[in-house]
Amino acid sequence: MENQKVDLKNLTLDQLQQFLLELGKEKYRAKQILHWIYQRNVTDFAEMTDLSKDFRLKLAEKAFVSSWYPETVEISSDGTKKYLFRLADGESVEAVRIPMDEGRATLCISTQVGCAMQCQFCLTGTFGLTRNLLPGEIVNQVCAALQDGPISNVVLMGMGEPLHNLDNVVAALKILFLDDGLGFGNRRITLSTSGLVPEIYRLAEQIKVRLAVSLNATTDEVRSRLMPINKRYPLKELMKACQEYARVTKQRVTFEYVLIGGVNDSLADAGRLVKLLHGVRSKVNLIVFNEYEGSEFSAPEEASIKAFQSYLLQREIVATRRASKGQDISAACGQLKGKLDGEQFQD
Repeated sequence: MENQKVDLKNLTLDQLQQFLLELGKEKYRAKQILHWIYQRNVTDFAEMTDLSKDFRLKLAEKAFVSSWYPETVEISSDGTKKYLFRLADGESVEAVRIPMDEGRATLCISTQVGCAMQCQFCLTGTFGLTRNLLPGEIVNQVCAALQDGPISNVVLMGMGEPLHNLDNVVAALKILFLDDGLGFGNRRITLSTSGLVPEIYRLAEQIKVRLAVSLNATTDEVRSRLMPINKRYPLKELMKACQEYARVTKQRVTFEYVLIGGVNDSLADAGRLVKLLHGVRSKVNLIVFNEYEGSEFSAPEEASIKAFQSYLLQREIVATRRASKGQDISAACGQLKGKLDGEQFQD
C-alpha cells in the first residue's frame, strides 16, 4: 500500500541519498530524481527516463511522490488567491498567493494543522493544535501554488508556529533551498515566529533563513495578554535571542507589529518600540489588524497608523506598512478553513 511507502517529498538531499544507498543505488541519482520531481513536476517514476527501467520499478515498489491539488480556491478582486488543501487524514491547511508589483508573487504557507500558541488576535489560534505538518506537506503547498505561475518569495506565516515544528520545517527549508529542488535560496524565504526563544537559537545553528518575529506589543503586560508565549519568554529574553540571531546569521530581523485599535497603537507604544529595538539589526513591518467575526479587537484609525509609522521613520527605524490584500475573500489565516470545515460539520 502507498501509505507504507516512502514519500520522496519528505526527504532532504542527504536523506534521499541514504535511501538510495539502502536500495543499492549510487548517491548521485538523488539529484536526478529531485530534478524530475521539482524542476519538471514529474511524480510518476515511469516518466523519469534517464533512470534504468529496473531502477524505476524498484522505486515504485518502495516509494512514491505525493502531489497536491487545492480542494478550494478563493480569488480576490486584487488577485490574491486563497488555497485550502485537504490532507490524507482529512485535516486541512491553507496557503495564500499574494500578487506583488512587477508581476511578482509571495506565497504564505502553513507549518501545522492549527496552532498551540493561542495568540488572541489570530483566528488559527482558536482551533488549537491538531498536528505538525511533515516536510512534504509543507513543500507541497509551494509545488501546488507554482502551477498558477512563478513565486518570488515564500513566507512561513500561515497556520501554525514554525519553530514548534522545527525539525520538519528545517527539512522543508533544505528542500526549498536546494538548486536541484525548488531553488529558492535563503534570501527568498522568511520564517515567522511568535517568539520561541530556545528554538530561535537552535534555528541559527541549523540553517540560515530570514527571521520575522511577531512582536505586537512593547510591554510584557500587553504582550502576555495578546500572546501567552510571552509569559514563558518575556520581551527581554526574546530581544536578546533576536540580537544573537542577527549576529550569527548576519541578517536583519524583521519585527511584525499588528496594530490593534486602542491596544498597542499609541505614540507611547511607538516610543517603547524604538527603545526595544536599540542594538538589534532590524526593521519593522506594520500590519493593520484584519478583523474577523467574533474577535474582541478592531483595526486602528488611519490617523493612528500614520502617526505610529511616522514616529518610527523619524527616528531612523525602517518601518514599512504591509498592504492589505484579499479583503473580499477569507484571506486571514484560518478564515477559509473555519468557514468550510464549519459548513462540513453542519452538513
